[in-house]
Amino acid sequence: LILPGFGIISHICLSISANFDVFGFYGLLFAMFSIVCLGSSVWGHHMFTVGLDVKTAVFFSSVTMIIGVPTGIKVFTWLYMLLNSSVNVSDPVLWWVVSFIVLFTLG
Repeated sequence: LILPGFGIISHICLSISANFDVFGFYGLLFAMFSIVCLGSSVWGHHMFTVGLDVKTAVFFSSVTMIIGVPTGIKVFTWLYMLLNSSVNVSDPVLWWVVSFIVLFTLG
């Protein structure tokens, strides 16, 4: 469900930054693919009430922590593109993107 939002934010950051190509394109691509792959196996951390055995709980906890790495790559790439833009601080789109990043990061 978050992937369309990530795509919208990446597109807005690209259009705000006025660059011809995305900073860290392959990093963003790798991060999106990793989030898709890891996100399909991270569902088990929601099943803490059914009494998972220790090995299964460790696996789901590890995958849940590892998914933070590609997410961090995306967030820092967005921030880099925004910091290297020449957009006016009073632009509402900038505040919308920054508020999305802050709310997503704090979460």
